[in-house]
Amino acid sequence: MRVWPCGCTPCSPETRWAPVKETELWRRLAHHLGEGYHRVWAAEFSLADLDHRTIDEALRDGVPAKTIWRAAWAALELPARDR
Repeated sequence: MRVWPCGCTPCSPETRWAPVKETELWRRLAHHLGEGYHRVWAAEFSLADLDHRTIDEALRDGVPAKTIWRAAWAALELPARDR
């Protein structure tokens, strides 16, 4: 499996159609958590809505980026406009 320099892997074929693509997921996380912290949070914070997996684990397991974003959105208690 190819790993990008940032440490993430390409989207699986099943998730490419999702309205929230992996690049958009990372952009949103960076916007809300900051450039220096969003990757740490994604690697270390487990989310109940993702069966107690981190964002990195969920991506590796093929969870769609849209599902992951909704879990992060809920965990961060972001306003509805950011959903």
